[in-house]
Amino acid sequence: MLKINCKPNRPEKSVQYLKKKTLDSKKLLIAADLIRKVRLFFGCPQFVLRNRKKGAAMSKKENKNSRRNFLKTVGAIGAGSMLTSVAPFASASDQNNSTNTNPITVPTRPFGKTGIHVSTLSLGGVLSESDQLVFRQAFKMGITYWDTANSYGWGNNEKAIGKYFARFPNDRKKIFLVTKGATSDPEKLSEKLNESLERMNTSYVDMYFIHYVADVKDELTQEVKAWAEKAKTKGKIRLFGFSAHKNMENSLLEAAKLGWIDGIMMSYNYRLMVKDEMKKAVDACAKAGIGLTAMKTQAAFSANFYATIGSETDDALKITESFLKKGYTAEQAKLKVVWENSNIASICSAMPNMTILQANIAAALNKTSLSSRDKQLLDQYARQTSSGYCAGCANICEPAVNCKVPISDLMRYSMYHNSYGDRDTAMALFNKLPADKKASILTTDYSKAEECCPQKIEIGNVLKNTYEAFT
Repeated sequence: MLKINCKPNRPEKSVQYLKKKTLDSKKLLIAADLIRKVRLFFGCPQFVLRNRKKGAAMSKKENKNSRRNFLKTVGAIGAGSMLTSVAPFASASDQNNSTNTNPITVPTRPFGKTGIHVSTLSLGGVLSESDQLVFRQAFKMGITYWDTANSYGWGNNEKAIGKYFARFPNDRKKIFLVTKGATSDPEKLSEKLNESLERMNTSYVDMYFIHYVADVKDELTQEVKAWAEKAKTKGKIRLFGFSAHKNMENSLLEAAKLGWIDGIMMSYNYRLMVKDEMKKAVDACAKAGIGLTAMKTQAAFSANFYATIGSETDDALKITESFLKKGYTAEQAKLKVVWENSNIASICSAMPNMTILQANIAAALNKTSLSSRDKQLLDQYARQTSSGYCAGCANICEPAVNCKVPISDLMRYSMYHNSYGDRDTAMALFNKLPADKKASILTTDYSKAEECCPQKIEIGNVLKNTYEAFT
């Protein structure tokens, strides 16, 4: 019998075992990729596959553990194996053919009241110039909403998009292209926008976001409004908005009152969408005609020591088992539950390789609705694991420490490092913090912040571990 354990080991050993089991080459590549990227799905080290000797007796406890480990793994590996049939992979043979003849593509939705329809899945994350096949496959499957930012990969993500448009210039008019700049200074906005346009080999973007907005009243000024209108008149941008990683509910409510915001990208997932404040904020934006894009839909944990919270319970097993019986993984279900809100036009998801791209496409094409029981299981899991997830409510915890430490931002950096495995991005963001903010991390008393935290996160523990990891 095949026993699957979650233990740190070299991924090549797992691949060698898979080779012995004579998987065909395509499935082998997918499985190997999943083994290397497993932290993204489960927040634990690479999986090791062990072969139990034939005839060996299995105790009740071993059987339960084996089943538990199997369910934690089969969702990802099964998805990779199944998804080769979703669509033919893009190849070098079609590199000069910009015609999309694939009849099965990701559906679209109206983007607020802009009159524009966008694909319900948006290509996000940091891709390099060597990832052209990911861009190509995304386009072939109808993922025509592409998201980036001036800072992603120190500009390399935008350069990668520019390389794609240089090869497939006719595809540009079919792509809803979004980029961002982290400033509210009109002069700097112009500099960042022009730099982005040059990198991406285009004369305009379909939507431009101010990145990391935390306070709409303070950051979306009349000067910014005038800048956006001027940029639209010049034909450099079609729509304008912002992205929000913290204080999302307040930001959405305030934006709905302005009357000149076209789109917003915000953290939104199965943990956040059930909160009354978020429901009210999303409804307000929908009534105002603002197009909404969800990000951070997997609701990843903030730190390594939270990774197994709730994952060893029978409830976690029930979630995985229930979803797998319906043909999708827990990760895909987390996408599907967000799509069930018709006010969410698209989900922006990091898709750094073909495996995750195909898994997300399969979720978008899967027409099976989540049952009320499935949603109940997700909600129960969210409550069980709430202490490992930062909900971005900086307006609650940061005043408790007199705003000396950017708690929410540091939680996000920790998530990038520990759950996403993206240490470079986390380090770059951490190093941009002012020296006095860094110095305050170790000396601040977080007891009041922890007391008022709705999630009951061990804030001091997470932040001090983050500091030690990055210094």
